[in-house]
Amino acid sequence: MTQPIRIVGLSGSLRSGSFNAHLLRAAARVAPAGMEIEVETIRGVPLYDGDVEAAEGLPARVTELKDKIAAADALFLVTPEYNNSIPGVFKNAIDWLTRPASDIPKVFGGKPVAFIGASPGGFGTILSQEAWLPVLRTLGTQPWFGGRLMVSRAHKVFDESGAILDPAIEEALKAYVAGFGGFVREVKAGRS
Repeated sequence: MTQPIRIVGLSGSLRSGSFNAHLLRAAARVAPAGMEIEVETIRGVPLYDGDVEAAEGLPARVTELKDKIAAADALFLVTPEYNNSIPGVFKNAIDWLTRPASDIPKVFGGKPVAFIGASPGGFGTILSQEAWLPVLRTLGTQPWFGGRLMVSRAHKVFDESGAILDPAIEEALKAYVAGFGGFVREVKAGRS
């Protein structure tokens, strides 16, 4: 029997009722058999400060996330879009996860990565997703380009508990998650 695919999912929003946190939890719920998405958060990651890093080392939350990502088969980013780009808090968390720079290959090198997002706007998170590409390239990840999912008008997509109200969006999410799982299996097979 094959080992399950282990994926760390990170939502790039700190808001408790975040559409992207809802979307990440929904992705974990619809993951097919043999695939586990561990829902994680960037909450607790402080603003990056090189002086703090030099004096105190990495914050415990950063070390915890780094270890989980390094041990996972893949990384799943669920990104909001703020002012047509990457949210500062999300980029800050990724910047901390690259410290020290010598750990980048262990944490991110060759790691399959996918990204989706939800926004109350009409274009979903297309610009934020595009803005992540140079960052992910720099980190040496393997982005999956087999599908796209940008949930627009997110305030009408989720109920108060975070459940998806639109069956078409839920089906699109299932297909996206399953497609990414297939990509991760291919990458793992190539590494063996």
